[in-house]
Amino acid sequence: MTAIVAYITASSREQALRIGEALLQSRLVACINILEGMQSKYWWEGRLQEARECVLIAKSVAARQAQIIAMVKELHDYSVPCIVFWPLSGGNREYLDWIRKETGDA
Repeated sequence: MTAIVAYITASSREQALRIGEALLQSRLVACINILEGMQSKYWWEGRLQEARECVLIAKSVAARQAQIIAMVKELHDYSVPCIVFWPLSGGNREYLDWIRKETGDA
């Protein structure tokens, strides 16, 4: 099973932590990282916007993507949250095995 990294933006550290903990408790992800202080600029509803955001990075497996999207959308305060995935093409084999084990995909 392919290990993945989920990249999710949030409006605050508190929101990122709440979403991340829910993902962990449900075993959809094995680990989260929260990066505060991101400056974002983006187009929204025809206007250029700017905001301070927080990044939630989560490690999981590809088979959990749909469940992760559903949970994040349920808990998120954005109407269209950023939830994207990158496959992990390599790395520390023991770490990748740990991700699979902790997400019930061993």
